[in-house]
Amino acid sequence: MFTGIIEEIGIIQAVHHGPASSLLTIRAEKVLEDVKDGDSIAVNGVCLTVTSHGSSYFTADVMHETLNRSSLGNLRQGSPVNLERAMAAGSRFGGHIVSGHIDGIGTVSAIRQDDIAVWYTISASPSILRYIIEKGSIAIDGISLTVATVTDIDFSVSIIPHTAAQTTLSRRKSGDIVNLENDVIGKYVEKLLQPAVTTPKTEASSITMGFIEKYGF
Repeated sequence: MFTGIIEEIGIIQAVHHGPASSLLTIRAEKVLEDVKDGDSIAVNGVCLTVTSHGSSYFTADVMHETLNRSSLGNLRQGSPVNLERAMAAGSRFGGHIVSGHIDGIGTVSAIRQDDIAVWYTISASPSILRYIIEKGSIAIDGISLTVATVTDIDFSVSIIPHTAAQTTLSRRKSGDIVNLENDVIGKYVEKLLQPAVTTPKTEASSITMGFIEKYGF
């Protein structure tokens, strides 16, 4: 479980491609302070498992399903990535509940300056947009952000200078692909409101041979 508050920007040191998977080596500092093999670290919003680590790097496998659903397949040596360790029990919850399980990707369609803030408009599929509401939460490349506006084809967020400085979002340009994770609460509510589909049970008949004989049949 994550909060969407990015701890640092890491750098892709190496990418080793398999037939349908990849092995990432990521240069980092802060997230390595207490890391152990098997720990979870969100990389651009994707929850990955640390497979090995050193004093200045960690490695993580990316399976076929993850490559299909996220932008991690576009990473190259030197690519910057947002990093966040799994939330520790008892720590402050500064963002929103982020699972690290990407719902899909979006495309940066517009960027505009608004005094100190910068607006990013992201186009996305209807299957993702249906869960996005104005003033609700969205994770973009693992960054917990508040939705400013939403339409039938896209949504917009406005970021402050601190967010720009602490994440990779300020390096994005129109046409770039980003990872999107909807607020998990909306998805659970929708699921629970759907009628349960069950197979009707066949009730045992109360008519037996004894019953028939008793009443003269």
